[in-house]
Amino acid sequence: MIEEKKLEEKLEEKVILIKRVSKKIPGGNYVSFSAVVVVGDRQGRVGLGVGRGLEVPPAIKKAIKHAKKKLIKVPIFKNTLPHEILLKYKAAKILLRPAPAGTGLKVGSVARTILDLAGVQNASGKILGSTNQLINGYAVMKALSKLKFRQEHKI
Repeated sequence: MIEEKKLEEKLEEKVILIKRVSKKIPGGNYVSFSAVVVVGDRQGRVGLGVGRGLEVPPAIKKAIKHAKKKLIKVPIFKNTLPHEILLKYKAAKILLRPAPAGTGLKVGSVARTILDLAGVQNASGKILGSTNQLINGYAVMKALSKLKFRQEHKI
């Protein structure tokens, strides 16, 4: 119980997207909000969550709660990714590559936020096919979950 609270205190949250969703019903319009949030500890753990509510703050709270439940462990090798990965998820194609020290994060939109909160400091990549931030976020999370750990060789 105490360890869970310590873990939750370390997690940082970033809101990626807030959408206003309107639906036609017999009485008029039904308006709700959808929020996409990324949480991470910059030490190799990151999660993506989606929440919906009648107002923005409850939607964000639900998204944070969902993201904390869906945390994954990201392998990090010398502050970058351990190897290159190419993945197709729905309409999105994603390519993530390791980069030398000092490069920074040369990836766009959602991928940069997710990698930053995961603790990856140097990486390059490209997202093709989809401009939907939610789908791109899921694609990045799936790619990170497919990465394998790599050991440093000692000579």
